[in-house]
Amino acid sequence: MNRKFAVAAALTLAAATVAFAAPTKKRGASAMAGNDGGPETTGKGAKILVDQMPKTGQQSCLMAPGIQGASLIGQCYKKPRQWIVLETKYTTYGTETSKFLDQLTFTWHVLLETKSAKENKGNKEKLAPYSYFTTSMTYFNIPAGSHASSVVLPPSYLERYGEAKAIGFEISNQNGDILGGGTVSEVKGIPADSKFWEDPKIMDAQIGGKPMIERRQGLLDRSKTIWALVNPNDYETTLQ
Repeated sequence: MNRKFAVAAALTLAAATVAFAAPTKKRGASAMAGNDGGPETTGKGAKILVDQMPKTGQQSCLMAPGIQGASLIGQCYKKPRQWIVLETKYTTYGTETSKFLDQLTFTWHVLLETKSAKENKGNKEKLAPYSYFTTSMTYFNIPAGSHASSVVLPPSYLERYGEAKAIGFEISNQNGDILGGGTVSEVKGIPADSKFWEDPKIMDAQIGGKPMIERRQGLLDRSKTIWALVNPNDYETTLQ
């Protein structure tokens, strides 16, 4: 069995993974379909609609924004480099007593695919087929209206570990109630709207006695990077 087929077959075996069929229902939370088919959730006095899911693959690879005066400082890299920029847009509706929500936490889960790495052709390092990253950020004082949540990976991650092929996130309030979320995926065996990060058949899968997924660190809230300068009003205060 060749390696490419084996990888696909191993992940396909996990097709029964936990799904986002409905957001976790705690303390009276309930769910319904949004007008555009996206997840819309009412829970503990909050109503949230996910308007746009993150983009996978090359669609999420972007050049860093330029800044005025950049030509006055040294430039180490002459060749343009790309970042992985993942973003979801959502709408909040406040509560019966206030247009503001106290806080929302977004927990992100991202799989990069090694074979798509920009500067690691042929995988000479013999890295695992996929790399897994996760991080959380909490937004405070969210007014009713449209907002965005975004995480990024610097160029070296794209170059070494590859493009984002499966991306999931969950939205929770200060009590830990899951108000919504979703998953997009190009990986065979990881369906859209599945919680692949909770499924040991996926996360602990092996091929040839070696793990298919390696857990790594490095996923950043956009506010800690150059991307904080782009449309800053779309993002609420975070203390990550």
